[in-house]
Amino acid sequence: MSSVEIGAICLKLASWNVNGLRACLKKGFSEALARIDADIVCLQETKMERGQAQIGLDGYNEYWNSALRKGYSGTAIFSKLTPVSESYGIGAGEHDGEGRVITLEFDGFYLVNVYTPNSQRELLRLEYRMRWDDAFRRYVSGLDKVKPVIICGDLNCAHQEIDIKNAKSNMRNAGFTIEERDKFSALLDAGFTDFYRRLYPDRHGAYTWWSFMPGVREKNIGWRIDYFLGSDRLAGSVADALIYPDIYGSDHCPVALLLEL
Repeated sequence: MSSVEIGAICLKLASWNVNGLRACLKKGFSEALARIDADIVCLQETKMERGQAQIGLDGYNEYWNSALRKGYSGTAIFSKLTPVSESYGIGAGEHDGEGRVITLEFDGFYLVNVYTPNSQRELLRLEYRMRWDDAFRRYVSGLDKVKPVIICGDLNCAHQEIDIKNAKSNMRNAGFTIEERDKFSALLDAGFTDFYRRLYPDRHGAYTWWSFMPGVREKNIGWRIDYFLGSDRLAGSVADALIYPDIYGSDHCPVALLLEL
C-alpha cells in the first residue's frame, strides 16, 4: 500500500539490493515493485549506468550514482516526490568513486541510500571498511544536525546474533566481525535507531540476505544486513518496518518502511 492512512498520511519507502539491476529486471523486478507500491524506491548494487536498460517505472524521478568501474557497485533512487536537493557520495575522495551513496533532501528529512563496502573474503578490505564506517558516520551525523535523517540500504553487517542464523560459525566472516558490529553500534550511538529492531526486538528468522548455495534460502539460513535506520527523533513516526522474504530476483529481498507524516 502506498500513501495509506494509519492515523495520518503515510509515506512508504522501499530498499532493495538487486545484485545487478539488469539481471533483476529479468527476474520479476517490475512485478515486485508493483506489489510493494512504494513512494520512494532505493536500490543498491545496480551494476549499471542510467540508460543501459529500460526500467519502466512510470511516475518516478530517477537519481543514479554509478561506480567508475563498469558493472560494479552503484546505487539508484526512484521517487514520486521531488526533493529539495540531491547529492552524491559523502564528500570524501577515498570513498566516492564506487557509487555507494545518494542523498535526497526533502522538506522534513534527508534520505540517504547506501551500499556499504563488503570486507571481502579473508577480511582483505576490513581496514578500508573501518575508515568507511567512520567517514559515513561523520557524514550522516552532520546531516542530522540540520534535519532528521533516514538511512536505508545494504549495510553489509548483521548487527546482533539475532540478525544471523549461525552466529558462532560466522564470527570472523565479513559482515559479522566484532569490528564491523562495533562500528554499527557506534552509528546507532551517534543518534540513530534501527527501526525494525525497535518494533520487533525479539523476532528471530527476520533475514534479508541468503547465500546462493542450494537450499539455503528455503531453509531460511540467512542474515539481516538490509536496514532502515533513522534519527532517534523519528522513531515515534514509524508506523511499520517490513521485510519481503518471498520476493526473489536477487540474493537479497526488499525491505520497506512506513513513515507517518
